[in-house]
Formats: sequence, structure tokens, C-alpha cells
Amino acid sequence: MALKPEPTAPFHSVQYALRALETVSRHGGGVTDAQIARETGLPVAHLSSLLLMLRREGYVEQVADGAYVVGDSLVLLGSGLTRREALEAKLQETLTELRDSVGAAVYISRYIDGEVKITQFADGPRTPKVNEWVDFRSAAHASAVGKCLLTQLDQNGRRDHLSRHKIARLTSRTITSERILFSKLDSQPATVPVLDLQEYAVGTVCAAVPLTAGASVGCLALSLPIEHAHRLRAAADTLNRRAAPVVLSLAL
Repeated sequence: MALKPEPTAPFHSVQYALRALETVSRHGGGVTDAQIARETGLPVAHLSSLLLMLRREGYVEQVADGAYVVGDSLVLLGSGLTRREALEAKLQETLTELRDSVGAAVYISRYIDGEVKITQFADGPRTPKVNEWVDFRSAAHASAVGKCLLTQLDQNGRRDHLSRHKIARLTSRTITSERILFSKLDSQPATVPVLDLQEYAVGTVCAAVPLTAGASVGCLALSLPIEHAHRLRAAADTLNRRAAPVVLSLAL
């Protein structure tokens, strides 16, 4: 149905945008701006500015032949499996860009049902991921990921976790005292990355920053081989600055 806007309504109104998006959604194989104009009744001159805005925000994409198709941002407004797959793909793209930006393998981890879980990561030939020689679920006291997640729990939550995953010495640098561990967690500034300087594995250093999306407990982390330890602080600072888009993605 053609759009019949109020004479005083601005061309970039939400009403216009919705009609344009509905038209794009109906044409799974793509639709031209001329066809969108015919089906919505929108003047082509006004439609051009509207489509430019929708492209910039990721709600539509323009393919090789100039036609418009549904963009990732519009898919993420949906629900169910399609939305979940689109969200995972968007997060993976963000992680890949972040990996290249910091020059390190990067990870998203969450504390789910009382366990440390790496939910997504991005590595590569020049940015290898950590060799999980001890299950991450049992190494929260030693890894940057685990310590960052534990900082977000209260004392009872931490004790509950350690009652199920006993503190073990993984390297000569591993903290094996619950008292010292809790003291370090309590003194960890919320805005400063948590570090692992060969506490989990000899030859690897890591950093993690919290991701607080709603009530969920999560973190964004990176790892580097020991020969690149001199880059850890700068990489961790970049990770901290770049965490906001990941939080936004998780909150969608």
C-alpha cells in the first residue's frame, strides 16, 4: 500500500522509514529505489536521503546491482534463531576487527550457571589462541578471563565457585591463597584491565576487561605469547577502549 503521509510530516520521519523497510523486507532478492518509491508513494528525492540514513545505520544494504536488501541491524530486531545467528555473526565480525586492531587473539567469556565459558573468540596464524592445557572452568583463579569474571561476583559467589573448582598451582606465578586472591580481586579498579602474567600458562600473558550488559557477567579478553609481553599494556588499553561496541551488541 502506498504511503500517504501527513503534509507537514518531515520526509525522514519514522513512518516513512518503516514503510521503506517493509518494502525492502518484502523483496528478499533486492529492490530498487524506483520500486520502493512506487510502492511507498515517497518522492525519489526524499527517498534517497532516507535510504542513505538506513544504509549508514545498517538497516539496509546495497548490493552490486544497486538493489537494496535487508541489513544486519534490521535482522537483529527480529527474534528466535535468525536473530541469534545474526547476533553471533555480528559479534564475530567485531571480534575479528578487534583481533586485527590489537594484534592478539581475542575472546568473549561469560559466567553461566556457575561456570566460566568462552562463548566466542577470534584468532589467526599470527595471533594464536591460548593452549587450553587446563580447562578454563577450573582455572578462574589463574586466568585473566576467570579473575575478571570473579571480580564481578560477590564474596559468596566467589566462594561457591572455588568450592567446586579448588585453587591449584598451574605455574610458579599462580596465586594459591584464597585470601590473597580475594584481596587482589577486591582492589582491582573497575576501569583497569585484569592481567595474567604467566599465571595460567608459561609463555602466555593475557588481559581482560568486564562486559556488563544487563545483569549478565562477562568479559572481553586477549592473549599474547610471552615474546610480545611488551605490547600487553597498550593492547589491553585498546581492548578497554573498544569494549563499548561489544557491550552494545550483547545488549541488543
